[in-house]
Amino acid sequence: MSKRVAIFISGGGSNMRALVRSMTGDHPARPALVLSNTADAGGLEWARAEGIPTEVVDHRPFKGDRAAFETALAECVAPHAIDIIALAGFMRVLTSGFVTPWRGRMLNIHPSLLPKYRGLDTHARALAAGETEAGCTVHEVTPALDDGPVLGQARVPVLPDDTPESLAARVLEQEHILYPIVLRRFAGGDRRPVMLP
Repeated sequence: MSKRVAIFISGGGSNMRALVRSMTGDHPARPALVLSNTADAGGLEWARAEGIPTEVVDHRPFKGDRAAFETALAECVAPHAIDIIALAGFMRVLTSGFVTPWRGRMLNIHPSLLPKYRGLDTHARALAAGETEAGCTVHEVTPALDDGPVLGQARVPVLPDDTPESLAARVLEQEHILYPIVLRRFAGGDRRPVMLP
């Protein structure tokens, strides 16, 4: 039986779209929910057009009460009988209260070669440090920010005239390739890391 995947987004959902498009045929998973913390996230409309159930849990009314926000998230997810959560540009840090019950069943994609450059502004930080390569990482989510076992990485060269924007665009192309590969393997029970050149 296919695993049911919830994909969490905050914006246009380009990685969500790549994941959804990959979950066809003999794929061991199916998209069962797209959830956003913003009602105007562009990815929601796309998901609805694809016939995927959507939910919104706006973080703003919770005024910094992460526990209450995460309780609302959990209540939204529960009726959908989800097996795996894939964070795909979900711009909220989740605490151990939400993460721990999902440990081993939640993935995230991060735009750096972890453990380098956890958090935000990864491309600007990589350029400022003089890195010669950058990339992206899919990892299991743990209570520590951008930590957890690495399930896959893809690398891109840093070019002499790169800006944070140009580097981000090339890394994003690799994200759209890497994340679907890792999700397929993960849903099928294979957690060996995937390393793309």
